[in-house]
Amino acid sequence: MYGRDPWGGPLEINGADSLTDDDRSRNLQDLDRATPSRPLDETQQSWLLGPKVLKKKKYVDLGCILVSRKIFLWTLGTIVVTALLSGFITLIVKKLPHHNHKEPPPDNYTTALRIALKFFNAQQSGKLPKNNNSVKWRGDSCLQDGKGDPGQYYKDLVGGYYDAGDSIKFNFPMSYAMTMLSWSVIEYSAKYEAAGELDHVKELIKWGTDYFLKSFNSSADNIYAMVEQVGSGVTGGGNVLHNDHYCWMRPEDIHFKRTVFQCYSGCSDLAAEMAAALASASIVFKDNRLYSAKLVHGAKTLYKFAITNENRYSKPGEESSKFYNSSMYEDELLWGGAWLYYATGNVTYLEEVTSHYMAKKTGAFGNSPYYGVFSWDNKLPGAQLLLTRMRLFLSPGYPYEELLSAFHNQTGRVMCSYLPYYKKFNRTNGGLIQLNHGAPQPLQYVANAAFLAALFSDYLDAADTPGWYCGPNFYTTESLRDFSRSQIDYILGKNPRKMSYVVGYGQRYPKQVHHRGASIPKNKRETCTGGLKWKKSKKGNPNTIDGAMVAGPDKHDGFHDVRANYNYTEPTLAGNAGLVAALVALSGEKAVGGIDKNTMFSAVPPLLMATPPPPAPWTP
Repeated sequence: MYGRDPWGGPLEINGADSLTDDDRSRNLQDLDRATPSRPLDETQQSWLLGPKVLKKKKYVDLGCILVSRKIFLWTLGTIVVTALLSGFITLIVKKLPHHNHKEPPPDNYTTALRIALKFFNAQQSGKLPKNNNSVKWRGDSCLQDGKGDPGQYYKDLVGGYYDAGDSIKFNFPMSYAMTMLSWSVIEYSAKYEAAGELDHVKELIKWGTDYFLKSFNSSADNIYAMVEQVGSGVTGGGNVLHNDHYCWMRPEDIHFKRTVFQCYSGCSDLAAEMAAALASASIVFKDNRLYSAKLVHGAKTLYKFAITNENRYSKPGEESSKFYNSSMYEDELLWGGAWLYYATGNVTYLEEVTSHYMAKKTGAFGNSPYYGVFSWDNKLPGAQLLLTRMRLFLSPGYPYEELLSAFHNQTGRVMCSYLPYYKKFNRTNGGLIQLNHGAPQPLQYVANAAFLAALFSDYLDAADTPGWYCGPNFYTTESLRDFSRSQIDYILGKNPRKMSYVVGYGQRYPKQVHHRGASIPKNKRETCTGGLKWKKSKKGNPNTIDGAMVAGPDKHDGFHDVRANYNYTEPTLAGNAGLVAALVALSGEKAVGGIDKNTMFSAVPPLLMATPPPPAPWTP
């Protein structure tokens, strides 16, 4: 009989497979007897026999495998012991001093930078901040400045910085110093941060700008006067007992009422320089919107005052002309206008500083012996470099290109004059460039030039430009850095006297710095004339004024460490600001980063190139 396989094949059923039920049963019984009996496991026995006493298990069930209990315990113990040993060893390694893989020591410029910034802490006037631990011999001073003057536009003039070795606050060089610090922060904030000094330098800038905002009606749109100086420095006549220049005493011991000098008209250079300080600082503090806006408003008010009645602030016969005489005011208008454009983006300022009239008035194309000498008095080299920056990175085109190109060319010309291949400036036998033509106090000018050279080099590198031309000769950007390094190295001790001119840097530096606070012991309270014995003393200063760059050597590399001779041993705010700027420009490895191309233009909107005028009609 054939059935059908459901998969399509035949299903054969034959007689041999047809067994009865009895036969099947017998066969199964036979198989059961032939099969050996299988013992029951513990679980099955428990079903049949009920509960019994359990023996200690020899195995551990880990879910997927059975592991010998002894092996499991040994393995677990080994892991625990290993972990404890590893933690103990790690703890010992962390506690022990490390002799390998140290961070590389800071380069000389970074070390000097940290020291140089301390000078500004030593010069602070007013109620000192609580964290002013870097200069422990200083204390609160001149807390009555500007107070009690009825009807004035200021409430008090507490704060700011003392200018040099005396206790006078000169707003003109102080503004320049704050502008230089701000410029260096804007360009090299990454380097300041790498040196651990970014917060410090910003605190120093704010100490200055907070004071400037007190020295005129900063909330007004128009002003009629501003403060130019606090403290008298007249060198002849007057009350010598209330004369900060004559008296040799610590500023902490000054308790007499100090004279406030004001400028009511023709303060173009002073107002424009202070406008530059506030405008540049507003870029530094752009993350603090309220404070930045306050600085911008003050800068605009000051600049408006500067161009209202143009004249020099240092009138003949006045104290300002004896200490910080301004030779002209147009360079400050160019400098302040450029900073205001960067701070506001207002094209009116750009039009002002790129006019032929402005360029001509500033002497941008002149050839004087001091052309290219950047200082608290001469802002032209700095202003031209500042505007060259715009041409390199923004390239605004017509109608600004012509003057920006001219400023760029003049900047290149200034850089050529710094190189040793050209003979515009003499050099000492030790290699120090004589930017002030052999006159005393040369280092402040040298530091400023070193900053400009290093900065222009970084501008060219950032613009992918390998160098620039001096006539037919091409020089690489590295030649500028070589110049900058050679001059700063001289200041730091690579000179014939093997002496650092920055106090606190190196093994040998000036000990008799011309500075009242540093020369009188902290616990000695002296009167105006009583302190003169400390001025005349032949001993070194009892207080070390770290970071102070002294005036410097003479044209023969000679130097006299004598406190009474300020031409050798007196430091200044303006000089130290240039030194700090040069040091941060040279500090660190190139990998840390060059300039910050964008922060300077954070307030500048995209410029749309204007359509040039049509050409003049052709006439045969």
